[in-house]
Amino acid sequence: MAEEPRLIRFFSEIGIADVALVGGKNASLGEMYRALKNANVLVPNGFAITAAAYRAVLDEAGAWPRLKEALAGLDPKNITDLATRAARAREIVQAAPLPAALVAEIRTAYRRLVDEYGETLTLAVRSSATAEDLPTASFAGQHESFLNVANEAALFDAIRRCFASLFTDRAIRYRIDNGFDHFKVYLSVGVMKMVRSDLASAGVIFTLDTETGFEDVIFLTGSYGLGENVVQGTVEPDEFYVFKPTLRAGKRSVLKRSLGSKEMRMVYGNDGRATRNQPTDQKERERFCLSDTEVLSLADQAIAIEDHYSAMAGTHRPMDIEWAKDGLDGKLYIVQARAETVASRKDRNRLEDYRLLEQGNVLVTGHAVGTKIATGTARVIIHPADLDAFVPGEILVADTTSPDWGTVMQAAAAIVTNRGGRTCHAAIVAREHGIPAVVGTKLATGKIATGDPLTIVCAQGETGKVFQGTLAFNIERTDLRSLARPATEIMLNVGDPEMAFALAGLPNDGVGLARMEFIISNAIKIHPMALLHPERLSDRDRAVIARRTAQHATPADFFVERLSEGVGTIAAAFYPKPVIVRMSDFKTNEYASLLGGHVFEPQEANPMLGFRGAARYAHPAYADGFALECAAMLRVRRDMGFGNVKLMIPFCRRIAEAETVIARMRDLGLERDRDGLEIYVMCEIPNNVILVDAFARHFDGFSIGSNDLTQLVLGVDRDSDIVAFDYDERDQGVKEMIRLAVEGAKRNHRHCGICGQAPSDYPDMAEYLVRLGIDSISLNADSLLATTRRILDIEAALGRMPRAA
Repeated sequence: MAEEPRLIRFFSEIGIADVALVGGKNASLGEMYRALKNANVLVPNGFAITAAAYRAVLDEAGAWPRLKEALAGLDPKNITDLATRAARAREIVQAAPLPAALVAEIRTAYRRLVDEYGETLTLAVRSSATAEDLPTASFAGQHESFLNVANEAALFDAIRRCFASLFTDRAIRYRIDNGFDHFKVYLSVGVMKMVRSDLASAGVIFTLDTETGFEDVIFLTGSYGLGENVVQGTVEPDEFYVFKPTLRAGKRSVLKRSLGSKEMRMVYGNDGRATRNQPTDQKERERFCLSDTEVLSLADQAIAIEDHYSAMAGTHRPMDIEWAKDGLDGKLYIVQARAETVASRKDRNRLEDYRLLEQGNVLVTGHAVGTKIATGTARVIIHPADLDAFVPGEILVADTTSPDWGTVMQAAAAIVTNRGGRTCHAAIVAREHGIPAVVGTKLATGKIATGDPLTIVCAQGETGKVFQGTLAFNIERTDLRSLARPATEIMLNVGDPEMAFALAGLPNDGVGLARMEFIISNAIKIHPMALLHPERLSDRDRAVIARRTAQHATPADFFVERLSEGVGTIAAAFYPKPVIVRMSDFKTNEYASLLGGHVFEPQEANPMLGFRGAARYAHPAYADGFALECAAMLRVRRDMGFGNVKLMIPFCRRIAEAETVIARMRDLGLERDRDGLEIYVMCEIPNNVILVDAFARHFDGFSIGSNDLTQLVLGVDRDSDIVAFDYDERDQGVKEMIRLAVEGAKRNHRHCGICGQAPSDYPDMAEYLVRLGIDSISLNADSLLATTRRILDIEAALGRMPRAA
């Protein structure tokens, strides 16, 4: 006689091979609970009510014919018809009584969890469909879950509701869109210890960057309270990145972080089950919901999960993971993990480069989702009833979105929301359908009206922009597999860390120029000396600095952390390729524009030739500020583990100045050759060329700054419009200086590159540099592909063999 199928399985008894029995969510929970305990992955214990139990419920109730009748002839595009039929199907399932054998097994399993966790145990009761969390379809958010279920009667009610949720409007539509048969997808229910994140925090982890597909980072979001607010986009969460290779090497540091506003937290109502949102206080909003130690602990768990699933799949398998911190026991739990199904499927060999060709009025900004540009007419949705008026191809503008809006969202040209972060529902749907979205704008529904023409730009880094009007843009498509690599190294000029992960996908040999000034002016915005000497500032400026640096032990720590995370992000994107970071080269007028800067900067008639570059570093007026820069670079290399970072000194006028700066850096912990550190010098002053042999004794390489070199050879102020006609990098005198610099570097066995604008702008200049045999040419991203092709042609004419693509 055949054995009756078991209707209950504990997590310790199931694994990823049991999707058909317990659904994707439960199979994954069981896999992690069973296989990853030794890797310190903490999963709450629980059990699965199997798909066999679901079938037994409907079999015993004779429900199948009535369900098929309810869905026969369904038109999924008719929202009213879909809602009516779905409600009828749910009624049929929810009314089906649970068989006595199943009731008995559930009671026994429930008592076992109570024995493990104590009488105060509450439960999370979660749906897990047999077609859920597959590598090709996520089904995320399609079915119901019930939280903080506190007794046996409530448990049985939640189970019935989970069974019925297989027929929510959104689940029915998702199955139709993805080709699944309604009656071949079954539902399992997971019953597990409730993690009391309502008393702490929760969020989402991706084991890659969700926008670019860059695979070497852990991307973690989190907010206070239950994780539903993060998933649904109700709040702007905190964001953290951790770099996998250096974490594996034992360097325990957060790569970068962004403080979310976290305006509210989701908690339980008076009945202990229904949820409600309550405001977070200002102090909570101004601090991160996790400590660095907790972020790194979650990153460890995420890496262990990714490694395990990748090993089983026989290929790299990025993961989408949900985490929750229990406010009672203080532990960090993993409550779900599934294969990431969007960013990881991008073909990074096929480049689509969207470029905005016009500028316009920016209405709102927010988090960019995707890397595209789109235009269209706005449709502002205030109430769900407004969805009936939506026309495919319009831009959906809303406070936030719901899984019930799936039909409309996938037909939109773009999505804009007031609320949410880059792991919210709107962002997930937008990525899945290849639609650009700008989320967390705060003001979109107030600044935009239905019918407004808009341009949505998500191709300029992490900040998405909504422009008024229809602006022109183009798309350049390149198959990188067909593009050979020149013998000359092609590097990138990178200033904005937000663009780094995307730019790393271009064919390159590293970063020839990373400008520190961009990070200081955009991420810090405060003069370094103002952070160290607040007593010299006005009361207003001191108050602003105190507010911006409140989460740090000292204002100096704020500077070091922000600068090191900006540089570290660029270094991570191109790791292990070299990243040459130029120490600050603000002019006095530029430094004065920073908060507090006017107190510390002199007024100069010609700042271009004044107190800039190396001259500042040991000078009493800036020596303490330079010490902060060096502390940040020491943290990048030593604590964060980016040994691929080389440092470069700008505008070094004399040998004595070089000696002083090198000695100063050594005293501050940045010693040449120590831990492989190389220090380059910008070759941009005629004296650098004339005394190239002497400078070579103090530096490991040269980077020709053709912009400054041209102005000093020709005696032309490159900031002056009046004499701009005399500024020409192709002048024979400038080219002769470049030739002497390249030959001098080669004579001294030093690397020599160029990071000025000339080879990007002028094909004949690129040819001249290649013929000289320069080691590397560093280009702006917008000219990289065209200049690479040009250099390949030049090298072919010279008989030089390209490298493989």
